[in-house]
Amino acid sequence: MPTITTLTLYPIKSCRGIDLQEAAVTAFGLSHLQVHDREWMVVDSAGQFLSQRSHAAMALIVPTVQADTMLVQAPGMPPLTVPSTPLAPDTPTLAVTIWDDTVAAHDCGDQATAWFSQVLGTACRLVRFNPAAQRLASKKWTNDIDVPTHFPDGYPMLLISQGSLDDLNHKLQAQGRAALPMNRFRPNIVIDGVDAFEEDFVATIQAGNISLQPVKPCARCPMPSIDQATGEYGPDPLDILMTYRINPRVNDGITFGVNVILLEGEGEILRVGQEIEPELAF
Repeated sequence: MPTITTLTLYPIKSCRGIDLQEAAVTAFGLSHLQVHDREWMVVDSAGQFLSQRSHAAMALIVPTVQADTMLVQAPGMPPLTVPSTPLAPDTPTLAVTIWDDTVAAHDCGDQATAWFSQVLGTACRLVRFNPAAQRLASKKWTNDIDVPTHFPDGYPMLLISQGSLDDLNHKLQAQGRAALPMNRFRPNIVIDGVDAFEEDFVATIQAGNISLQPVKPCARCPMPSIDQATGEYGPDPLDILMTYRINPRVNDGITFGVNVILLEGEGEILRVGQEIEPELAF
């Protein structure tokens, strides 16, 4: 049977992920100890989101989820403690922009501002998604379903099969290049026991009472070229992927992995090792 092999939560957009043995699944994506995926984000002085695309050192910012707090660490810096309990409704907000969306987000304060600005070497602020705000995934891909999101690029979850990475690594190694770890592609859910790229053709994935629906192939940016352990640019796999992963469904973008939404099972638990039942679309 196909199984879940990895579950990864990314509390702060573009920062280090947290590998979990189990996670709750919500309409907003994975959650652990009431911390949701991409619930926090770093923005510049104009409120524009920052990511590893322009600040590769974000890979070295490591959040750890604890009861009621999130501990954030980076090389050469004292730890930063960020409350993870619900914020008061009157917490100050600022307008932040992520791609084509602008929403009011809660500001995380001057201490966090100073910490992140020093780590990244630029003026920036940490913000948290405001529950009173609304940001929806594109209905073009969700069959007109309202799918709420926090601060991912577009959708609540990203899923990749181990077989897809194995296929890419086989091609890389055939050219004398090093294999890449899965974290270069920053998925939330990794599955094994299916053929390479079978996730592209799955209509639904059942995991106990949880029903997930892949809705959109994930078009890749240059971020997979960044070593998530060092924050440094390494060989970019896109030159290999472009030889066989150009997808006309996303304007000839290079795709790897699928964006996923939750159909059923709000608040239920996904576990590493859990068997799943993919249903092919054809």
